[in-house]
Amino acid sequence: MKTYQADQIKNIALLGNSGSGKTTLAEAMLFNGGVIERRGTIEAKNTVSDYRPIEQENGNTIFSTVLYTEFQNKKINILDTPGLDDFSGGVISSLFATDTAVMTINVQNGVEVGTEIHFRHTEKANKPVILVVNGLDHEKAHFEKALEMMKERLSSDIVVIQFPVNEGVGFNAIIDVLKMKMLRYAKDGGKAEVLDIPAAQADRAEELHSALIEKAAESDESLMEIFFANDTLSEDEIRKGISKGLASRGLIPVFCVSSKYNIGVDRLMEFIVNVAPSIADMPPIKNTKGEEVKPNPAGHAAVYVFKSAIEEHIGEINYFRVYSGKVHENLDVVNNNNNTKERLSQLYVCAGKNRTKVPELHTGDIGAFVKLKNTKTGHTLAVPGNDWKLEGVQFPDPKYRTAIKAQSESDDEKLGESLNKIHLEDPTIIIEYSKELKQIIVHGQGEYHLNIMKWHLDNLYKIPTSYHPPKIPYRETITKSAVADYRHKKQSGGAGQFGEVHMIIEPYEEGSKEQTMMKINGKDVKIAVRDKEEVSLPWGGKLVYVNSIVGGSIDARFMPAILKGIMEKMEIGPLTGSYARDIRVYVYDGKMHPVDSNEISFRLAGRNAFSTAFKNAGPKILEPVYDVEIMVPSDRMGDVISDLQGRRGMVLGMASEKRFEVIKAKVPLAEMNKYSTALSSITGGRAVYTMKFAEYAQVPGDVQDAVIKAYSEEEEEE
Repeated sequence: MKTYQADQIKNIALLGNSGSGKTTLAEAMLFNGGVIERRGTIEAKNTVSDYRPIEQENGNTIFSTVLYTEFQNKKINILDTPGLDDFSGGVISSLFATDTAVMTINVQNGVEVGTEIHFRHTEKANKPVILVVNGLDHEKAHFEKALEMMKERLSSDIVVIQFPVNEGVGFNAIIDVLKMKMLRYAKDGGKAEVLDIPAAQADRAEELHSALIEKAAESDESLMEIFFANDTLSEDEIRKGISKGLASRGLIPVFCVSSKYNIGVDRLMEFIVNVAPSIADMPPIKNTKGEEVKPNPAGHAAVYVFKSAIEEHIGEINYFRVYSGKVHENLDVVNNNNNTKERLSQLYVCAGKNRTKVPELHTGDIGAFVKLKNTKTGHTLAVPGNDWKLEGVQFPDPKYRTAIKAQSESDDEKLGESLNKIHLEDPTIIIEYSKELKQIIVHGQGEYHLNIMKWHLDNLYKIPTSYHPPKIPYRETITKSAVADYRHKKQSGGAGQFGEVHMIIEPYEEGSKEQTMMKINGKDVKIAVRDKEEVSLPWGGKLVYVNSIVGGSIDARFMPAILKGIMEKMEIGPLTGSYARDIRVYVYDGKMHPVDSNEISFRLAGRNAFSTAFKNAGPKILEPVYDVEIMVPSDRMGDVISDLQGRRGMVLGMASEKRFEVIKAKVPLAEMNKYSTALSSITGGRAVYTMKFAEYAQVPGDVQDAVIKAYSEEEEEE
């Protein structure tokens, strides 16, 4: 195929609610560009985009798909994205790799839940948006109602470029108020017949044309001056204003199509290639050094991998975008994320699972590599000398977790390998091998997200699996000081074992100082601080180990052994077997034997003295608490707050944002199980939320009793 330069390449992400027609629109665009000879359908399970078995079985997009088409001697790279919020990772990575979002609106339903969610993603990514009202051939089509919803729920900067003449069954004509012409289509759609606007639509067209001119003029000072002088703009001037307004998100154009019958798609493609921004028109992205990466076609080659996949018979495929220079076959590059060398032996452009080999790709283009050794999603590849990497895609934090187990122990190793492959394809699925909980925990964006993952394990990887409630990573600590001593003595012929340790433990708070006087057996005793060691624990919190030995009652060489014994008990708390944290230990006395004392003796003495002291120091369970931010429609706010309170949540504040209320709260992780499903049920799917670990906090007494009881019952069963 032809090689395209940066100014001949447009990159779009197809966004929209599930069922709004993104995949069918992509099919029409590929057909109009001659990439495919006939258009497939969702019902026939033969579209270029939704080619994976799970997508064909479910009838909707699960993974983002890389496509391309050619139109009017230019190239449009298309990323077809999932409509469901559970698969938002594909939306976010696609927006990162493209310059414009083309958002489909189902005319029957108007602005749906997914539409609002995706629109917020475009706001966060600061990407231009083109709205495409789809399905105008449907008997329940209502363009004006859909337009009203878009202006109310999405943006007041929406401007109509097209409106339908005869929406409903038999729809075949559109008024284009930029061209000020009517576009009429034959039964099979395709290329429009350009006609004058009928008298019945003339007034409406003039009104919208004037509104378009005013909006276009607002985007550029020079155009505003021309508009004030002439009271109008030429078509080229309007197009220039739209282009500037589009790039700055100050203008959101609306187009009309029936993707099913390929009506209006040619005009949309014409607008994309002529008006939508290219990489040079968008603000440069930054690398990890904080420097702008300007799209320099003559610069050193650098690409970013925004998506990885595994295809049968091929293996790993890495999809990339060129941000500088050009890449060609057999180019030697460095992976700046892990400092390994790679050779780009083959380059491809992709239309779903169909790949076309190309000799080179230029700045702004999108393509694929196969069989790279050490490259994954999020990696930057560059020719030697470019030592920077891009900041890259910021995937959302997980919101749902469950434990997974292979039904047969013989599949355990295979399960681990398969989960790592799944994470490679979908970085929003996080795999945690928890030694603490003795479970494999999978984190995702929702219950449906992880059910789809299980389908892949059961059907493609052939590993029968089951989900289980995930355990909570509790922590244990103490609430008061306690004293204990322990003597380890063992004689079994020859050299024996002897070690005696006396210690005090107390709660530790960051920044607190060591005690110099403490009460031991009812007496005030002076405590010396000869030495101390602060251990930052891998599971959070600290252990402060203070050597308060005076008079040489324990030799300094045995102090590390005592610490080792303490650490063994820190890993298995007495209440629930959870990790202990935030404790200060003073070893203030003890005894040793000139022959029988050794490291193992003091390790055991330290471990047992600590265990005794811990049980007498008011041990308490701490639980992980998360910062939860929920964006909820105003009319559902009360229900959501009531539900949070039932989950022991503490509401911290509320704010308004575009007809939505943002609720900020702290909620224990133990109460967030299946929250995504519950929230969807409460709000009709219109609310979204994020959650991020905040802190560990003490559990209420009744909850602690229930947790300890459950742990005891589990121990008895085992």
